[in-house]
Amino acid sequence: MTENVPNIPTLTIGDKTHPIDSLSDNAKAQITNLQIVDAEIQRLQQRLGIAQVARASFVATLQEEVAKLG
Repeated sequence: MTENVPNIPTLTIGDKTHPIDSLSDNAKAQITNLQIVDAEIQRLQQRLGIAQVARASFVATLQEEVAKLG
């Protein structure tokens, strides 16, 4: 028979794992800050990808226009 063990959120740093509930309020705030910053990095990476595609399109269009000159 398998016991039902609740899934307790943990934080692993190095080789140590700590239940999040055991962390100080300041440590929990830093986790929140990291989540916010990670989300912002992901958003910026997506925007950079869009800008890179747009740039490539502009370069291709410019090359076509210059090729018309002969």
